[in-house]
Amino acid sequence: MLKNLEGKRVPDVTFRTRRDCEWVDVSSADVFEGKNVVVFSLPGAFTPTCSSSHVPRYDQLVPEFEKLGIDQVICVSVNDAFVMNEWKLAQNADRVTFLPDGNGDFTDGMGLLVDKDDLGFGRRSWRYSMLVRDGVVEKMFIEPEEPGDPFQVSDADTMLRYLDANAELPHDVALFSRDGCPFCVRAKGMLRDAGIEFEELVLNQDYTDRTLRAVSTNTTYPQVFIDGELIGGSDELAAWLAKRAQARAA
Repeated sequence: MLKNLEGKRVPDVTFRTRRDCEWVDVSSADVFEGKNVVVFSLPGAFTPTCSSSHVPRYDQLVPEFEKLGIDQVICVSVNDAFVMNEWKLAQNADRVTFLPDGNGDFTDGMGLLVDKDDLGFGRRSWRYSMLVRDGVVEKMFIEPEEPGDPFQVSDADTMLRYLDANAELPHDVALFSRDGCPFCVRAKGMLRDAGIEFEELVLNQDYTDRTLRAVSTNTTYPQVFIDGELIGGSDELAAWLAKRAQARAA
């Protein structure tokens, strides 16, 4: 039976981290004392679900957590400092703090150190998330004890809804552009002015015209997609933003 430590203090351990090629010991007090911290823990760096879903979404939602008074979002894994640092770089997850629990001391103290011998992992963390205020666990979302690696409740969206059931989730925006396109410049400016983050894909750098034809019947630039929907070019984006502003003001 996996432990739920709500109402109890987090384990008092030392995290062995690496900064600028030097070992830096970080205590539990350094991490949690006087702070509101969201922690999510997972089986291993560079593993599929952890890299494709768990880390990216938390990294994306850090600004939303900060609006709700969270000081830091931390990823913990039973991996050494070198692996965790390289994983952070590979994930481009600049907003999340990666804490190496190389010996599993923190995870064991949480009662969530499990055997992954069948995968050749040895002892690793069960997947979970928690909200910690001044070193005391307020809320835990522990994945169900099922075979494999369930990922149902420790996600970033669930934690955000716990903090604020009415929190507005950020839009997922992709913008297909090409060099020298003034309409692309206009679209990017409008998105920035609206405070909407977006991922830009540049023709012949990140994709080819064949890619754009595969997802859109339009071949003009830019082509803006929001939350899975094709909005269109800069004029259509301006209309979408105006409608969004009216809805938020209502």
